[in-house]
Amino acid sequence: VQLQASGGGSVQSGGSLRLSCAASKSFFSIRHMGWYREIPGNRRELVAVMVSGGNTNYADSVKGRFTISRDNGKNTLYLQMNSLKPEDTAVYYCYARPKHSDMDYWGKGTQVTVSS
Repeated sequence: VQLQASGGGSVQSGGSLRLSCAASKSFFSIRHMGWYREIPGNRRELVAVMVSGGNTNYADSVKGRFTISRDNGKNTLYLQMNSLKPEDTAVYYCYARPKHSDMDYWGKGTQVTVSS
């Protein structure tokens, strides 16, 4: 699975951004898919995940502010980020775990910078 992430940028605190992750395969072939973020020097943190049936899960730090969604027709996963905070500043990565696989596939990261 090839993943192409986009949509990062710089925004002021309280602003919004939407990240996109285009997949080379249909979501029907993917078990779960989501977003991680990484701050330099810190470990990679799970932000949001969506399983094939549509259920979602979020990190406590983003609940109520971020929404993960998908467009099956476009094979694209989204992360709508509202009420952004400086602590949301990180490189965001999308990943996908295909069905019948133990391997995660990753897209290139996209930088999100939130200024106070």
